[in-house]
Amino acid sequence: MLDWQSLSFNQLTALQLYAALRLRAEVFVVEQACAFQDLDGADPACHHLLGWGEGVVQAYARLVPAGVKYAEASIGRVVTSPAARGRALGHVLMARACEELVGLWGAQAIRIGAQAHLQGFYAQHGFETVSEPYLEDGIPHVEMLRPLPTLAAKPLAG
Repeated sequence: MLDWQSLSFNQLTALQLYAALRLRAEVFVVEQACAFQDLDGADPACHHLLGWGEGVVQAYARLVPAGVKYAEASIGRVVTSPAARGRALGHVLMARACEELVGLWGAQAIRIGAQAHLQGFYAQHGFETVSEPYLEDGIPHVEMLRPLPTLAAKPLAG
């Protein structure tokens, strides 16, 4: 069980920011052996979802408002600690991230840039592939969209 925090950039303490960036670097730079510019200038405009367990951030996602990365709101930098894997924590993180995003900015479509091998994972959270594969930092990616849920038409009373 994790303790969750959803904070704007300005609400993050130095320790919280350090813990998030450390996990991002551990996985995206070191584990995936990918040298890329993680600090892309978007963090100050975003909310940051941190899942704490055993004194460290074990899960993290960046919640991006519409107009920052895509026309739609987005979820990015989705990551779980290697030490915490095998407990379906990624699914808990994505469900929580989608809920938090809707809570912050209302029900809307969500677009992500997903590593291509994770399409099945994101499909389980309502995302549909909407682009051909492309390379980003040497890793195959696809854009995926979780459409705005539509309400089923209700029969008219009468």
